[in-house]
Amino acid sequence: MSKDYPVPAGYLERETEVKKSRFIARVAPVGSRDEVKAWLEQAQQDHPDARHICWAYQIGRPGAAAEAAMNDDGEPSGTAGKPILNVIQHKDMGDVLVMVIRYFGGIKLGAGGLVRAYAGAAESVLSAVERVVQKPMILADVTMGFADEQPVRHWCELHGATLESVEYGAVVSARVSLPEQAADEFTAFCDAQKLDYGFDT
Repeated sequence: MSKDYPVPAGYLERETEVKKSRFIARVAPVGSRDEVKAWLEQAQQDHPDARHICWAYQIGRPGAAAEAAMNDDGEPSGTAGKPILNVIQHKDMGDVLVMVIRYFGGIKLGAGGLVRAYAGAAESVLSAVERVVQKPMILADVTMGFADEQPVRHWCELHGATLESVEYGAVVSARVSLPEQAADEFTAFCDAQKLDYGFDT
């Protein structure tokens, strides 16, 4: 499903150090709790000796409707997961998981120090990750002659659309994924080319 809100473009890792404790922050795009679980399992495999792996995620459109969760993983309550989630919400991103892996350096940071350290680690990685906004897409089915396929492909290239599938028989049947905002232009193009088309609703 397409998203009209910012999501992380991909995975990224950043490391910070506070009073000899290492904070390794990871950001990843996620669309479900299963994906969150898989990323957390990967972090545990990568860092089996870490003292804490704290995390927070926000799935869906940022705001009240988003699904969010957090975990302090043994740190004092409210000193890790909540600061991470606060940074995510401040960045107004959806479908995002931030994990902060901590290696204890021997110096206690105190509650305030932990909050600042975890928020700082989340900030470092969320500020660095690229954001993408995917526009809402719709699907259309088009039936055309063989000579029409190239003009349709050309229209798709110009308008950010893709041919999801093409079947060849007596005629050419294609499924087109196009930005919702280009629907009127696509309708005009098909009418001008005298193509049979219909939108999936």
